Amino acid sequence: MALTPPRQQLAGRIGALLGIFLMALSLRAAVVSVPPLLGSIGPELGFNSFSTGLLAMLAPVVFAAFGLLTPRLIRWWGLEKVLITAVLLAVAGQLLRAVVGDVSSFLLLSVITLAGYGMGNVVLPPLVKKYFPDYLAIVTSGYVTMLAVGTWMAPQFSVPLSDATGDWRTSIAAWALLSAVVLVPWVIQIQRNRKHPRPDTPLVNGLAAAPPARINPWKSPVAWGLAIFLAGNSAQTYVYFTWLPPYLSEQGLDTATAGSMLALFAILGLPVSLLVPLWVPKLRNPIVAVLVFTAFWIAGHLGMYLSPAENTLLWVVFAGLGQGTFGIALLMMNLRSRSTYGSGVLAGFSQGLGYAGAAIAPLLFGIVKDATGGWSASFAMLGLCLLVMLTGAVMINGPRRIEDRKGDVETFGELERVN
Repeated sequence: MALTPPRQQLAGRIGALLGIFLMALSLRAAVVSVPPLLGSIGPELGFNSFSTGLLAMLAPVVFAAFGLLTPRLIRWWGLEKVLITAVLLAVAGQLLRAVVGDVSSFLLLSVITLAGYGMGNVVLPPLVKKYFPDYLAIVTSGYVTMLAVGTWMAPQFSVPLSDATGDWRTSIAAWALLSAVVLVPWVIQIQRNRKHPRPDTPLVNGLAAAPPARINPWKSPVAWGLAIFLAGNSAQTYVYFTWLPPYLSEQGLDTATAGSMLALFAILGLPVSLLVPLWVPKLRNPIVAVLVFTAFWIAGHLGMYLSPAENTLLWVVFAGLGQGTFGIALLMMNLRSRSTYGSGVLAGFSQGLGYAGAAIAPLLFGIVKDATGGWSASFAMLGLCLLVMLTGAVMINGPRRIEDRKGDVETFGELERVN
């Protein structure tokens, strides 16, 4: 039976859909698969407190740097070529750091790995907008869910894989295979694009939009608002990933229980990842959803501070559900842009500055704790992070797009290069 045009178009995007989901699944593996193995990696390579702390800071710092660089690469090379480059960097970095014998080389190759994933972070939202403008909510829900699954999967299976093979290096290298699989659907999709090229001019409300001009995000309130929102959200998440186990251990919980609480926090990103993209686009004011998830964050922070050893599970559940604000941030990269290029610029700028601002939070959390001799001032920092996040939420609540505001766009005569 012949396919109708919409179904025919959808069939032609299966490769892109698989590629987006597989890329999302692999994005966090390089970050969260290593910490559980540090007990084995550290003594062999010579990690100390400083190098361990440096490793923890690499992800947000490298994500920030490549968040700002990637929109330019997208304009030069196109979305698909940037994604292929990102995957190749990630695979090479992971494979090579599995064979090194010293800390410096491991850290350098981690930078290369994270550079690939940093580019992948930025390129995913515009890929969704390019291939699935008619299914934005559903596809975003799917890929944010894959992010959550990958965040849970890598630390969950890294140690068992290492134990089964008797070598942490095999476990590290195995995650490179997951990244390599991403290449398969995208090679197929690129070949299809050459035979059936997609139009360069984006559609806005079903009408052909003007050719995309060069966008200056530094002058855009939307871009600044999303960067501020993402910084406040990510700062809280990084603090929990870094400090939740040692904090709970200090409060009297055993190491295994503290680790389980972190795993619970991570996996709770899954249900909210499914909910946010399906719910938020229906809201006239997205800040309503932000306030709901902010309430969860507040309940989690207060419970964790006031009664960490009692009802710990409940407080972790509240904080974990608060991660819905991250899903909102990813969704806004497409809801607050009109073109694939605009989405790429918004994703790169907001993630670049957002991760840069969030990178310092776990470090300050520990410094403040040591300086004050207690956790009160450190938890007060989380309150400041909430205020920062809400400030950004107010800035992106209106229906403005990054391309809309006069003065945001400079004339730049070439068409967006999407292939």
